[in-house]
Parts: sequence; structure tokens; C-alpha cells
Amino acid sequence: MIYTTKFDASSPDVKFVKKMTDAYYEKNGKRPGVFIRTFGCQQNEADSERYMGMAVLMGYEKVETEEKASLILYNTCAVREHAELKALSITGQLKHLKAQNPDLKIGICGCMVAQEHRLNDIKNKYPYVDFLFGTGSHEKFPYYLAESMRKRKRVFYPDESYSIPENMPVRRESTFKGWISIMNGCNNFCTYCVVPYVRGRERSRCRENILAEVEELVKNGCKEITLLGQNVNSYGKGLYDDYGFADLLSDICKIKGDYWIRFMTSHPKDASHKLIDVIAENCGDDCQPKIVKQFHLPLQSGSDAILHKMNRHYGRKTYLSLIGYMKEKIPDIALSTDIIVGFPTETEEDFLDTLSMLEAVRYDAFFSFIYSIRRGTPAETMEQVPDAVKKERFSRLLETQNRISLEKNKEYVGKRERVLVEGRSKTDEKMLTGRNEKNRLVHFEGDDSLIGTFVNVKIITADTYCLTGELV
Repeated sequence: MIYTTKFDASSPDVKFVKKMTDAYYEKNGKRPGVFIRTFGCQQNEADSERYMGMAVLMGYEKVETEEKASLILYNTCAVREHAELKALSITGQLKHLKAQNPDLKIGICGCMVAQEHRLNDIKNKYPYVDFLFGTGSHEKFPYYLAESMRKRKRVFYPDESYSIPENMPVRRESTFKGWISIMNGCNNFCTYCVVPYVRGRERSRCRENILAEVEELVKNGCKEITLLGQNVNSYGKGLYDDYGFADLLSDICKIKGDYWIRFMTSHPKDASHKLIDVIAENCGDDCQPKIVKQFHLPLQSGSDAILHKMNRHYGRKTYLSLIGYMKEKIPDIALSTDIIVGFPTETEEDFLDTLSMLEAVRYDAFFSFIYSIRRGTPAETMEQVPDAVKKERFSRLLETQNRISLEKNKEYVGKRERVLVEGRSKTDEKMLTGRNEKNRLVHFEGDDSLIGTFVNVKIITADTYCLTGELV
């Protein structure tokens, strides 16, 4: 059963925290600050925007550094060990802030906290952390914070209902790009992955609420909307008998306006021809709105033997058949993927099968990772590949994909691309930066007034990771 809950802006917990922040304002002449740091994926980013929305509703004011905050919340990731260790390291740096300000409230939430061993680590090694909660009940954030204030002691909430919260206040980071979670959780249990254990089972939001959220974003001038889920292709299962992700996309495209629709992440076993057909019908040059001509389809490995051990439920032939149908329906579609290098028992032959998939599909870009043991997953007990072998294969993988990416990018030279301007380049203040619909990074000279708008850029040069052009 899927439990849908509604955030209550007038709950006793919201009122209690608001009373405390109002008292702070009366004493100090300013609102207490809240700082939220996000680790991990876009789903965590979307969650943090809701935590910030609730915090502002309760009387806090967003600040840019921990030093200025009266409330610090770290939203953590557990997909790879590196993300966990980084979060714990940064948490360790908060000890001196707590010593300077005993009234400072520090909370840690997200996927890392949903793991019992990490929960115990924080309990025992970070005594200055006031409250912890996982991923199952975002709307209870005011309750967790209020309990910490009322009891004046540390509180921990590892067990949660894994509900579907609606009516959540949102404080978005961007005025022109928006994340919308359409579902949460995962039922796939890939042998390397902790997501089903830390995010719970698949549960979808009602289509009416999703469509209303998209409509509101478009009305407020949003130019790019990304639909999020651990496996968006499973949207609607357990909620509707005959309504899935393809139907949701089709309905979204009926909302009038000039904006792009992206989505992630897709599982190949659930990517249907119907979904590809809907994309093809709504990504042409005459479509407004339109789904972008870009599809992220995680492969993970090109070896049938490794895919079986990963519990991925597809093989090379099935995957390539799906890619073939995409290219038939949308010849110029851009493709990206995820690859894991050095999965347990991976042989040189297995790895060469992965390299051959890069050549066969010719991805525009990819996200590649060296396998990282996740405690409690089946892959933890499998025969591990030596670190030196994993690093050497990772280097060869990057070399192959970088060559392909450069070749693909050179095809843009001389073409005119529609680009959504995101801001100033981090490496050259003279240049604006944005992305075309195929998610390629584009640099060009221009005025700040263009940020958040669509512009046309003629591509002059290309390298492995970006394109450079001039305004048309």
C-alpha cells in the first residue's frame, strides 16, 4: 500500500519552531539563519529544496555559510563510500561551531543515515549532532527539529513510514530550472546498490499533483524541468492500472509554454517502445513544449556474465535492441550512460565487452565509477577485483570514451544550437555557460541579462567536455 501524506503548515511542531525563531528575531533583530549542504544526486537536491522551504516557513532565513547559521542540515548520500566519508569529514568540522554556540542545531538526514552502521557512527563519534533522520518521511522535518528543541537532547529517527508527501513548501535554488520528484524508492535490488535499503520500495506520486507542480513552474517562467526518480520508467506501478511514465510525459507535454523536459534515471529493463514513441512525438523542432533529444540509459557493464551477477535483468542484446529503436525513431538523439569498472569477478574479457559497447553505442557522455563496496549488499561477499586492476581499467575506459566524446562534439562545429544560459563560467568570468538540449556544455561571451533564457549560439570550436561559440 502507498501512503500519501500532506504537509501541515499549521501543525503544532511548525508553530513551536516558529515561536522559537520569532523569539530569536525579537532578541537579535534578525531571523536565525539556516544552512543546508547537499551531498549526492539530483533527488537529494530536490529533497533539500523542500527542507529549505519548510525551514523558511518556520521562520529561518537562508544563509550561505555554516558560520552564519543557527540551524545546519546535511543531506547525505550513500551510493558510494567516498560520498559518505566526505560528509563525515565535513561534519567533523562543525565541532568548533557547536563549542562557540551551544544553541546551534545540527541535523543530518538522507541516505547515509538510513544505514544502521553509519547511524551508530554519528551517534557515538559526533556528540554535537542534535538530530538524525532518514529518507522516508521528509514532511516530518519540523517534528524532528521541534523534538530536539523541546527535549533539549539528541533525537534519532531511523524507522520511517516511507510515505509520499504532498503539499510541501519548496525554496528552489533556481528560478529557471526545477526538479520534480515523481516517485521514490526502488524495487530492483541490483547487487551493488544500497538504494532499496535506504530509500525503500517504489512509490509514485499522484499524476494530478505532478501536473499541477509542472504547470506552476511553467507559469513562473521555468525553462527546464527535470523529472526525478530512482527508476522513472516504473512510475505508476502499484498506483494505476493503465497509466505509466509514457502517459505522464504525454500529459506534461500538453501544458503550454516554452520549456524543456528532462528525466532521470531510467532502468533499461523498464524502458518501453511506448516511452520512446512519446519522446519522438514531442521532441521535434515544431514542438512546444518538447522533451529534449537526450536519453540517459545506465548500462553498468557490457558483459552478460557481469550484468547477471549485478541482477540487472537485461543483457547486451536487449540493451542494443533498445538503443537501435531509439536511433530509428530519433536519429539524432544524444545518449549517455553509467558504467561501473571493476565489479566483483570482472575479468579482462568482461571489461573488453564493456569497451566494445562504448564503440557500438557511441555515447555522447558517460558517468563512470570504480566499484565501491556497499555494506549489506550481495556484491560485498563476492570475489573482489584488485584496486590496481580497477584503476588501470578505469583509465582505459576514460580514454576510449573521451575519444568518442571529442569526435561527437566536433560534429557541432558550424552548427547553430539553442542553449539555456545557466550563468558565468567557473573557469572564465568573461564567458557565459549553458547547455543545449542534448546536455552539452556551451561557452560563449554575453551579458548577465541572458541568464535563465534561451539563446542561439553558433559553435566555433569543440573539445572533449564542452563547446565554444558565439551568439547569433
